Amino acid sequence: MSFKRQIAAGFIVFLAICGAISSARAEPFKIVGFGDSLMAGFGLGPGLGFTDRLQAALRAQGHDVTVANAGVSGDTTSGGLARLDWSVPDGTQLVILELGANDMLRGVSPDIPRKNLDEMLGKLKERRIAVLLAGMRAAPNLGSDYQNTFDTIFPDLAKKYEVSLYPFFLDGVAGQPGMQLEDGLHPSAQGVDQMVERILPTVEKAIAAVPGGL
Repeated sequence: MSFKRQIAAGFIVFLAICGAISSARAEPFKIVGFGDSLMAGFGLGPGLGFTDRLQAALRAQGHDVTVANAGVSGDTTSGGLARLDWSVPDGTQLVILELGANDMLRGVSPDIPRKNLDEMLGKLKERRIAVLLAGMRAAPNLGSDYQNTFDTIFPDLAKKYEVSLYPFFLDGVAGQPGMQLEDGLHPSAQGVDQMVERILPTVEKAIAAVPGGL
């Protein structure tokens, strides 16, 4: 092969590689919000739930993302573990893992949500899917022993698996007038916007940390 043909062939290969990279980047960054009613948008109208509002906020910041809603009202960590594999599709690049509130509200031993969340994080690690772990805090009326044991689950597991941690999913909403629905448990539309505003920087950092991410 002549020198000119070698140069031409090399240039064609270069263009093909550039085209493949460009095509890969053309795909939006895929996030799955995996959780319970707090993630599902219980009691809220279309487009007002956490995943929809987070997607809108990220796009407003210039991020080409999709945020799928894999929240199931009433779900516990046991339910989440059972459906994890089929609820998080292949191609997902980041999971916001938010479960544990219903275990706590039912007074389930903290050992159970710890074990279930541990297994979920292990499964996602095996699939090479990044995780942002959204923490929950126990209600004070469950007693200090329960509270202390439950509240350590999330920082402990985030450290073990070296994943991003957002300490309290309901930060700025729990116990705040106007930020919750009448049941005193679920965020209102205003509360969801508060949650999104507070968690947004953590989500952006988690996205940036994903190899080949935005």
